[in-house]
Amino acid sequence: MQDSATRKTRRFPALVVAALMGATAVGALSQGAVAPAIAAPAVMQTDYADLVARVAPAVVLIEVTKSGGMQPAVSGNLPQGTPFDDFFKRFGMPGMPGMPEAPEGHGISGVGTGFIIDADGNIVTNAHVVDGADEVSVTLSDGRKVDAKVIGADPATDIALIRIDEKNLPHVDFGKSESLRVGEAVIAIGSPFGLGNTVTSGIVSALGRDINAGPFDNYIQTDAAINRGNSGGPLFNANGEVVGINTAIFSPTGGSVGIGFAVPADTAQRVVADLQGDGKVERGWLGVHIQPVSEDIAAALGLDKAEGVLITEVTKDTPAAKAGLARGDIVTEVNGKAVADPRELTRAIATATPGEEVSLNLLRGGNPTEMKVTLGTRPADPA
Repeated sequence: MQDSATRKTRRFPALVVAALMGATAVGALSQGAVAPAIAAPAVMQTDYADLVARVAPAVVLIEVTKSGGMQPAVSGNLPQGTPFDDFFKRFGMPGMPGMPEAPEGHGISGVGTGFIIDADGNIVTNAHVVDGADEVSVTLSDGRKVDAKVIGADPATDIALIRIDEKNLPHVDFGKSESLRVGEAVIAIGSPFGLGNTVTSGIVSALGRDINAGPFDNYIQTDAAINRGNSGGPLFNANGEVVGINTAIFSPTGGSVGIGFAVPADTAQRVVADLQGDGKVERGWLGVHIQPVSEDIAAALGLDKAEGVLITEVTKDTPAAKAGLARGDIVTEVNGKAVADPRELTRAIATATPGEEVSLNLLRGGNPTEMKVTLGTRPADPA
């Protein structure tokens, strides 16, 4: 069973979360001088020329060709809110309003963005950019077009790693997304609608967004303009470090309305490290059903706050069952770090290594206790 909250019935309006197929972003803040006892207001940097000149060579255009043998089973006139509507709006496939229909037997082409992370040709992009691709090519900043190989992809976080057979390439580094603050300036560089080397700027609008795209949602929201073709592109901070990977937009039109979402660099960096090993991502697993602690449950147990994660079921022959976890336990901390809701517990367990022993602080019958659990490997389909 899966270590996540019961499937939510709410979803973003069907207009909505559209995958971008490419992008990147960058920005900068500089502090004003501090006079005695009076701090001057922060001034936002408006000239990104030096920063862009330094990082842009590592941003690439990705083109993919997919087999046209299987055609969409639905037309472009999709009822809003259906699973097919969400699917086509997310992946931008033929059948979506405004997208071309692919003739029978012809390949489907798409574009996205990526960024080079080392001199040996490893490139990060979105999983949905290369999903199902028969051919992947990369256009470098100097105009060279080279074939790429998909090393691995993780649909759960929408991160993929591809590689080209080139050396001594310009590259960029990951920054610490956990240190981002709302209001911090960022910039994006990408290939919206196939237009490469496009730079936009904005700020971090919000952190920790859950857009119901997957079990590990923890998106950075930004108002830097990103559009279709921007998927997989980097979101840069003022130091030229990648703090996010642009992945989706909220839009009633399919174009940017100033609400975009990026996978945090801290998440992406862990996934990429796993993909570099064997092309796969292994995650820790407990084997429980969980839900938020409601106000009623908190009141019944005499808790001051409705925090923590309630275990509603423990599956047999799982790490949780072997460790002695039980229905009704409330998980409050993992390895000493508080977990306030099911998303936080899911991420804390999933980012741990299978076989690792973790310490869980629990409330059992209202009494605090601590248990050690040796994690298993999360199944591809936890359900």
